[in-house]
Amino acid sequence: MENKILIFGHKNPDTDSICSSLVLEILNKKSGKNNVEARRLGNVNKETQYVLDYLGISAPELLESVAEGQEVCLVDHNEFNQSVEGIEKAKILSVTDHHRIANFETSEPLYYTAKPYGCTSTILFEEFKMLGHEIEKKEAILMASSIISDTLLLKSPTTTDYDKKALEELGKIAEIDIEKYGLEMLKAGTDLGDFSEEELVNLDAKSLDKDGHKFVIAQVNTVSIEDVLKRQEKLESAINAEIERNNLELFVLAITDILNSNSEIIALGAKADVVEKAFGVKLENNTAFLEGVVSRKKQILPNIDKNM
Repeated sequence: MENKILIFGHKNPDTDSICSSLVLEILNKKSGKNNVEARRLGNVNKETQYVLDYLGISAPELLESVAEGQEVCLVDHNEFNQSVEGIEKAKILSVTDHHRIANFETSEPLYYTAKPYGCTSTILFEEFKMLGHEIEKKEAILMASSIISDTLLLKSPTTTDYDKKALEELGKIAEIDIEKYGLEMLKAGTDLGDFSEEELVNLDAKSLDKDGHKFVIAQVNTVSIEDVLKRQEKLESAINAEIERNNLELFVLAITDILNSNSEIIALGAKADVVEKAFGVKLENNTAFLEGVVSRKKQILPNIDKNM
């Protein structure tokens, strides 16, 4: 067991998961808690790598499992099936999250901050303010990048006034043109050409459970849905392998156009018809177009969850 308190986001980490872990480490150290260290639960995607390269910093160290009693802080998730191996026996000191609360239980009290914002880093921005700590350029860029990513440059329906206010202030501290920087960052994440189909369906995949019904909702961002669908046959093979490997009843891959704010989904599994009920669409060749749908958290998951 490590002596340090480990901070990490969910498996298949996105920009918010990685950057918020780094920010919470900084926030703890500014509060005098130096025995903390950020970790990651998977590979860094290209969007996040853009941020790290921009800052000239390294990604957190990979964490594959935790020992019983290991002290941890969770960011950007709370569901155990999205967390590190061994999380059930770890000592969870805090959670900072903006998702639903599910499949979560601790044996001891903890600090739990959950707000229905567009991004975890917006919550951390408020904590900096509340604690009276100066926000420096590095953490401003980390938090701004998280907000840009999770809200698709404030275009996602998950965006709140709190996210807008935070991003405006963070952009000034970071001394960046939010629109220009944000678009370049998001476009970096749409470069999918050198990923295998197996890697694509796992880039940003969240494992979920509804009353024992296991399913996954994965998402990839693109500027051309058509280009991604050219790989549909191989993507479906990769999805079916995940369904068999993990005993899933449904796997949904959302291919999201970040420029036009629409998604095309591929749905496979014994409960694929749930998608038809959830969105009032008909799957054709295992796909359906969802106009105006870009948010897994607010638009995709709630509809699927109540129809499982």
